[in-house]
Amino acid sequence: MIRPRRSIREKLVTIVMSTTLAALAVSVGTVVAYDLRSYKSALLNDLATQAELVGHMTSAALAFDDARLARENLALLRSRPSVRAAAIYDEKGTLFATYVAPGETGAFPVRPAQGGRLVHAGGKETYVGSGEDLVLYKPISENGDLLGTVYLRSQNQMMERMRDYLVICACVTVLALFIAWLLVRRLGHTITTPIDAITNIAREVVARRDYSRRAPRISEDEAAELVDSFNAMLTEIEQRTRALEDSNSEIVRLNERLEARVQERTAQLELANSELELAIEEARNANQAKSAFLSSMSHELRTPLNAILGFAQILAADNMPTTLDQKKEFAGHILKSGRHLLTLINEILDLAKVEAGALSLSMEPVLLAEVLDECQGMIAPLAAARGVRVLFPQAPAVRVQADRTRLKQVLLNLLSNAVKYNREGGAVVVDCAQPAPQRLRLSVQDTGMGLSPEQVAGLFQPFNRLGQETGTQEGTGIGLVVTRRLVELMGGEIGVTSSPGVGSVFWIELACADAAGAAPASAPAARAAAAADEGDAPARPSTVLYIEDNPANLKLVQEIVRFRPDLRLVSAPDGHFGLSLARSQRPDIILMDLNLPGLSGFEVLAQLRREPETARIPVVAVSANAMRADIERALAVGFVRYLTKPIDIGQFNEAIDGVLAQRPAEHRQPE
Repeated sequence: MIRPRRSIREKLVTIVMSTTLAALAVSVGTVVAYDLRSYKSALLNDLATQAELVGHMTSAALAFDDARLARENLALLRSRPSVRAAAIYDEKGTLFATYVAPGETGAFPVRPAQGGRLVHAGGKETYVGSGEDLVLYKPISENGDLLGTVYLRSQNQMMERMRDYLVICACVTVLALFIAWLLVRRLGHTITTPIDAITNIAREVVARRDYSRRAPRISEDEAAELVDSFNAMLTEIEQRTRALEDSNSEIVRLNERLEARVQERTAQLELANSELELAIEEARNANQAKSAFLSSMSHELRTPLNAILGFAQILAADNMPTTLDQKKEFAGHILKSGRHLLTLINEILDLAKVEAGALSLSMEPVLLAEVLDECQGMIAPLAAARGVRVLFPQAPAVRVQADRTRLKQVLLNLLSNAVKYNREGGAVVVDCAQPAPQRLRLSVQDTGMGLSPEQVAGLFQPFNRLGQETGTQEGTGIGLVVTRRLVELMGGEIGVTSSPGVGSVFWIELACADAAGAAPASAPAARAAAAADEGDAPARPSTVLYIEDNPANLKLVQEIVRFRPDLRLVSAPDGHFGLSLARSQRPDIILMDLNLPGLSGFEVLAQLRREPETARIPVVAVSANAMRADIERALAVGFVRYLTKPIDIGQFNEAIDGVLAQRPAEHRQPE
């Protein structure tokens, strides 16, 4: 039996209503159960209090065998309408006095029992539920002797309260479901309408081969961007199809001209046939190239679409229930695949523009330091997520002749590839060099698996994922093709050297925009030159004392310094121990948290400045206090730098290097 097809809107309504009903059932059920439990406890406590009071008042009547006084005491229960009947039994279990509320029956048990036995002195009260009645047996004791037993039969109000709650819960559930239905009916179209529009246009394009159709742009969100990209793709396909038709028309025209010339120039028949075959071969090659491109593009488009549609079907299927965590996970896969699809379409459009010569560049002198700073900020999150260290050189004061936007696109593509295809815990090193006058080379080196010569040979071909066909990284293989074309359009060159198992180095060369085009040495080279100036022997690592009470923050700094062979880290968990280490170790620099147990960071700094042996040690504040007033206060009292948490690794290393570089040589720790 074929199940009727349900629209996305109907499925969305079903999901929202089911979720609302489940949430209501859990929340209302919890509240009602808790309230009924509390009410029952209060009801039993009230009944026990009444029995205690009656027993206390009738203890004298039992002692003096005064039944009249006992009945008068029981008659006071008229003020409690919920009490239907009451009785007093003597110590032998004989009925001594009774009370019956108006309109109630006067049946009483012959002997009060507790668990099948006569209630004895020192026993506890016993509750017995009987339909709509709640019965309590309470022993009357005095000085440890059992005088008798109080019997109370009260109205069990739990059933009435439960009925009231059922009515209230039903009303609340109906009202909440109605409101949820109204909201999803009113707001659901914002999600379903753009998807329906794209689906209908795609179906018509496939059925009629009419590439002039366009999907309407009816929103201003991710769906609108998908519509724009979809329409741009249709435009590109339409243009290529039209160009192919024009090419076929040109071939037909050449054939007609050839037939006319055969009659006039028989001697030129072989030459004309050769030209015709050449034209046909070129057209066939162009058609094959187009078919290969469309085939590859279709595969790459279907890969993210498979994840999007697959997980969406699971979320929408009634026979495949999912938990909230699974829904979040599936939604994350859909979002990731959608972004990948958008990136793919953008790269295809960039490639098409470059191939068609429709890409215009704005060539100007570009300060390389600014572009590298922007790239560093944009690549840092991706590198951190994959546990890859990215090392940039010191900002070179040089300008290159390039298009600023496209240069940043080229560098980001090389950096993202170096991060994605790197090994876990690897590194990426960016360097600047000057291979020739007025030429600047930027290189991006990674510590990945490397490429074989065969892979390098086909590296800049479309849909070649860095030669790693069996890899698991997402990518289109178009990025490097666009990168090479952009570099060439800017008058530059691009190349790669790679060793399997070691890593790869991608480099680009551009023309300098001014005479002072010499690129400064990179940070590693500068440190090597400084070491050479001081002597051939390797330099002693500088000692860094970190005073920090938080183990996680200390661990972070330890991991950062672990990649700095020029530094040696010692740590202290509080100010007192930090002062002791400062006196004994004489560190080159001190990093100090301000909120320390015992002595604060300001107090530790004051003590360091009072002692001659530690007075000249530079101290850098490391604190989560990021207010302007806090920073100004710390700098005013003597901290040489102020780093805010969370720590930025680049700023951290720059602060360390800057402070160490400014420290006079005579104040450094001897070898």
